[in-house]
Parts: sequence; C-alpha cells; structure tokens
Amino acid sequence: MENAPLTDPFSRAISYLRVSVTDRCDFRCVYCMAEHMQFLPKRDLLSLEELDRLCSSFIALGVRKLRVTGGEPLVRRDIMTFFRAMARHLDSGALSELTVTTNGSQLARFAADLAAVGVRRINVSLDTLDADKFARVTRWGRLAQVMEGIAAAKRAGLRVKINTVALKGFNEDELFRLTDWCAAEGHDLTFIEVMPMGEMEEAERLGQYWALTDLRARLAERHTLLDLTERSGGPARYVRILETGQKIGFITPLSHNFCESCNRVRVTCTGELYMCLGQEDRADLRAVLRASPEDAPLHDAIREAIARKPKGHDFDYSRAHVSGQMSRAMSHTGG
Repeated sequence: MENAPLTDPFSRAISYLRVSVTDRCDFRCVYCMAEHMQFLPKRDLLSLEELDRLCSSFIALGVRKLRVTGGEPLVRRDIMTFFRAMARHLDSGALSELTVTTNGSQLARFAADLAAVGVRRINVSLDTLDADKFARVTRWGRLAQVMEGIAAAKRAGLRVKINTVALKGFNEDELFRLTDWCAAEGHDLTFIEVMPMGEMEEAERLGQYWALTDLRARLAERHTLLDLTERSGGPARYVRILETGQKIGFITPLSHNFCESCNRVRVTCTGELYMCLGQEDRADLRAVLRASPEDAPLHDAIREAIARKPKGHDFDYSRAHVSGQMSRAMSHTGG
C-alpha cells in the first residue's frame, strides 16, 4: 500500500502539489486580499522544517511537480533554506520540477539563487503594463520593481511565464500590448479568469469577470490561433499565435470546466490540504505532523484525504449571482 500511486476516486493520479509557504504578501491585489489584512499568527504557519517533511511525504507518494506559492513566497524569511531542501529531490530524480509563482517584487534578489538550486521556470503574476493601473490593482506594488525582477529572472536563465488575470474594464485595452510585450521578451503568457473567492466588492468595482472565450475571440481578430494539445500538468489550454510563434494559455475554471483532468492538490501555509480549489473540504495535516515524528501517520492522512477528492468544483457565473463562491481568500489557499 505504501508504494501504491496516489490516486483519487476517479482514477486520477495526483502528481502535482501546490504548497503555500506564507499568507503574507507585499502587495494587496484587489481580487486576492483586503488592503488591511489580518495575517495568521506565526505559530499557526508550518515551519520550514515542517514544510520540508510535508512536501517530502507527498514526493514519496508520487508527486513529481512541486509549485511553491503564497501569499508572496519570496517574502517568507529564509525561504531559500526550503528551496535548497527541495533541491535534493530534484537531484535524486524523485521530483521532476520545482517551480514558483511570484508577484516578481523579490526576483531581483532571488532569481540567481532559485536558478542555482534547480528552478528552471517561474510564473509571474502581472495584470497590466501601465504603472498607474498596476499601483491601483496591487494597491502597494511598483511596476518598475517587478519589471526589474523579471529582467533578473531572464538573466539568470529562468523561463518566465506571465500570468494575467482577465479583468473586464481594467486590462481589456491592453490585450495586444501584453501579447506583443511577451512575444518580444520571449515569455509565455497565460490568461486566467478571475475566480469568485474572498472579498469580492472591490474587485467587482473593477468590472471583474471577463470570459476568456471573449478574450480569445478578440485575439483571433488580429492573429491566427493554432490549438495545441499539450498540457503542462496544470489546467491551462494552449494556442500558438502563428504570426509570432508564441504560446498563449487560457485557464478557464468558469467558462470551461477542466476538472476531468485534475492531477493536483493544494496545501496551505497552515498545513490544510485542499483536494479541490473550489470546494471547502480539507484535511488538517499540521495536526498529524505535530502529533508524531513518524511519517507513516502523515502518509495515511494524505491518502485518506485524496480518497475524498471530488470530481469537480461548482463555480458558475452564468446565473444572476455567482454560485460556488468561496469565502476564503486566494492568499489563504495559495495561488
């Protein structure tokens, strides 16, 4: 049983773990968290040693891809200690990929260190190339700092993928500016539908939900789009723009449900395992971690939780109100 692959009730092998290492962030993006956040007490967060043990258990059970998220993961004190610990699984071949999703603010400091431990590609969240709009959507962010970080990542040899949340009335007019900039810089680009999680009021003032079917149709007015069959282990569907050769991804949890191929789970910075981003069911792995130094109970708890992984989520924007809305903020679960 111990060596059996980690498989959910629908015969999906769980090979991808997204782990949040902190709920803290140096931005306050309007669709992610409140401006004046009450962050968790530090005793509630997993220590770096506990994060190591937890992620190593998932890897022992068959996880091949580990994505480090937050909050903003690179603001966690001594975070490179954790990345260096995870690098041993890359060296052994147990882990195929170690990667990170970041807002880019700390990349100028950490890009070379990340590359040195075996990170090969990163995702940078960037919703606009306009400095004033960037300050408005992030509340505390500076675009110049992020652009400097992205340049540092490129110099370090990291492959950069830009993640852009599609926000109606906010970045619709930048569609071609964003795609042209990514083409010129050699970055892949993925558009993400905004998800109904956390405090929505201010995000709603931005206009919020912009269906990617509409965004794609607008792209197709100017470019020739070729559908690609490839998958990156995540939910994105890809096209290639024939005129530029660049790859564009679409993550559409609302207008297109991708649950049938879901191979991932999420662990929060407090050790809660969420089997589905769009469901509230979770397992408290922190209690198991802290109850025993032995890994067997932890492995059992992980298997028991995966046995409850649902077939899909319930997000739906097609009705008069947003159904399936999650009360927790994205910063709690990890991007």
